[in-house]
Amino acid sequence: MSFCPFNGYIMKDKEFFMKVALEEAEKAYSLGETPIGAVIVKDGEIIAAAHNLRETGKNVLYHAELIAIDAACKTLGGWRLHQCDMYVTLEPCIMCSGAISQSRIKNLYFGAPDPKGGSVLSRISPAADGLFGNTNCEGGILLDECSGILKRFFRELRKGKSYDK
Repeated sequence: MSFCPFNGYIMKDKEFFMKVALEEAEKAYSLGETPIGAVIVKDGEIIAAAHNLRETGKNVLYHAELIAIDAACKTLGGWRLHQCDMYVTLEPCIMCSGAISQSRIKNLYFGAPDPKGGSVLSRISPAADGLFGNTNCEGGILLDECSGILKRFFRELRKGKSYDK
């Protein structure tokens, strides 16, 4: 599925997997977490899915990307994810970008750019500087949906909506 040579099908695959990441973001949203979701795919199959749990777990490391990388490593029995693709709803921060690079993820696809803290193509650009090694990076997959959930979450937060924890 992921290796289909026809561009139309590849885009469908990207959109399909990003929709699964958006489902993960919705889970974070319902917990009052910043709604970011991530999935890791190997050979067209999802091997890990996660969402932000920083507030719930009271741990700065509980970003969707890091949780997904940890789960994928456990699933595959090793730290090298060089045959895997990651889909994440928001451009990763510098901490997550480092983990993505170190885990050797083949392709990184993200939805919304993060002009304040994005560390793939926006603020700091390891991809442009060659620091990502062999990881290919592409943003803007389901951009409107990915940015929309974040805008909705922060709009509600500013209005004083509380989330049960």
